[in-house]
Amino acid sequence: MCYSELQSNYKLSVDCHLLILDLDETLVFANEDPLNYMPDFQLSDYAVYCRPYLNEFLAQVLDWFQVAVWSSAGGSYVQEVVELIFPDVNALKFVWSGKRCTQRYDVTESRFYWVKKLKKVKRQGFNLNQVLMVDDTPQKLEQNYGNLIRVRPFEGDRNDTELRDLLPFLDALRSMDNVRAVEKRNWRSSPLI
Repeated sequence: MCYSELQSNYKLSVDCHLLILDLDETLVFANEDPLNYMPDFQLSDYAVYCRPYLNEFLAQVLDWFQVAVWSSAGGSYVQEVVELIFPDVNALKFVWSGKRCTQRYDVTESRFYWVKKLKKVKRQGFNLNQVLMVDDTPQKLEQNYGNLIRVRPFEGDRNDTELRDLLPFLDALRSMDNVRAVEKRNWRSSPLI
């Protein structure tokens, strides 16, 4: 099955929050120069490394949430990575690539960057009070900080525990009516855990 920009499995449940996951530096690290250990897989010229605890993390969040992927990377890359790391891609509510992002220009840094506008998710029928997004780049959610759980960028560290450490916080959030009202910047030391 091809997971194009049209791919979606919208089966809304009022009891289950939506968790949107970024790919690069959040779930995986891809680099043209391999690290000093074997990659989990190779995609074209890229050595791809899965973040430690990825399988356990995905198994748990797929049980707790409706799960989707939204990456600012290209469509074919996103499709390939998703098919390699998710046990059942049909369980995902949607898989979006950079085509669904909005390009912005930062005049102070003289560079373009991507924004993930959650109003696009809202248009699909999701209540933004029950949407969480795990991403390593807060600028991508500059209009929806209340939905962002920022993780440290993953760049191949085999001792990384970010996904494992995030699970108790996600467990606490999954039963809340309005996740946007919860402070998430210091989730590692949150009183919710």
